[in-house]
Amino acid sequence: MKNEDFDVLIVGGGLAGASLACALRGSRYRVALLDRTAPRLGEGWDTRVYAIAPACIDFLRRCGAWDHLPPERVQRIERMAIAGDAGGALTFSAYESGLDALAWIVEGSRLAVELWQTASRQSNITVVSPAMPAALSIDADAARLTLADGRVLSAKLVIGADGANSWVREQAGIAAQSDPYPDKAVVANFACERPHDGTAFQWFREDGVLAWLPLPGNNFSIVWSTPSQHADALLALDAQSLAERVAAAGSHELGALQLLAPAAAFPLRLMRVKETVMSRLALIGDAAHAIHPLSGHGINLGFQDAAALADVLLALPSFRDCGDAAVLKKYRRARAEEVALLQGVTHGLHELFAVQAAPLAWLRNAGMSMTGKMPFVRGVMTRYAAGLI
Repeated sequence: MKNEDFDVLIVGGGLAGASLACALRGSRYRVALLDRTAPRLGEGWDTRVYAIAPACIDFLRRCGAWDHLPPERVQRIERMAIAGDAGGALTFSAYESGLDALAWIVEGSRLAVELWQTASRQSNITVVSPAMPAALSIDADAARLTLADGRVLSAKLVIGADGANSWVREQAGIAAQSDPYPDKAVVANFACERPHDGTAFQWFREDGVLAWLPLPGNNFSIVWSTPSQHADALLALDAQSLAERVAAAGSHELGALQLLAPAAAFPLRLMRVKETVMSRLALIGDAAHAIHPLSGHGINLGFQDAAALADVLLALPSFRDCGDAAVLKKYRRARAEEVALLQGVTHGLHELFAVQAAPLAWLRNAGMSMTGKMPFVRGVMTRYAAGLI
């Protein structure tokens, strides 16, 4: 079977991988985007929703995907109210920070489909799906990916964008330190009695961290990061009991709730990768790092990876080899500090609120409330989270 040659081969057509492909649209690079299955839309609201930071919205516009999303399926977060487990409180406002929104909430499947369709329309991008990778070899001249059906795809650069259990990373022999949390994230969507007014809520509780993320209309999505035993108990509840439990956990902020679709849960872990680049290979998104979801920044890190790598490749003179290790180290340097910082902060917050000792509970909640009374500090924190500083 004849080999197919590319400049950039992206293994993994999820949000990070597809956005990288779209960021290279119209460039001189011959790009292949490979995945086992194409994304598709389901019924109703997707339980996996993401809070996209303003800086990442700019990147998705550059990719040609964001402005094609139906506006009735996208919700602005104009305000965020955070409550500690012992009276602490902290509020962020887009208006006070001079922003149009703190973030935008969008369904994962809807954004994935739009990115996939955008990539499929580009003359320099070849979408390869369904495709099952079978073997990867890397030598001085190229990376070669053999598929289960016998096809061989070669490229100057292969990108591992295939998730936390990355096959590409494993084939390349790159070590990853994975530390599971004793928690699961329970996700579900609800209709609410009272309007949310574009407000996101987050509670640090004795049984974990509960976030309510606004959806269009009188709807919202939850992410409840909680010990595995409690997560399993929540999933075992009938629809009405779960709605009542979630409403009570959120102090009935939005009145009575109605479950829109069955809840789901997924395990959580902190993952650090020893190396994100090597000659002819780079990792992005969850293949390169995993963090606790309490900050809501996991997908934003993936988009920022894609943006940084695209910037390096697009700025490269045509006579340079895009798979050269020296070139790829520019991408690694561009991303190392922010990834390490957010991994450290989110893990630290998880550990801080996991300890229930009264003196520490008072200290962390007092610190939260003190920060809430300092407008300048809140503004700086908000703009940093938005990716604007």
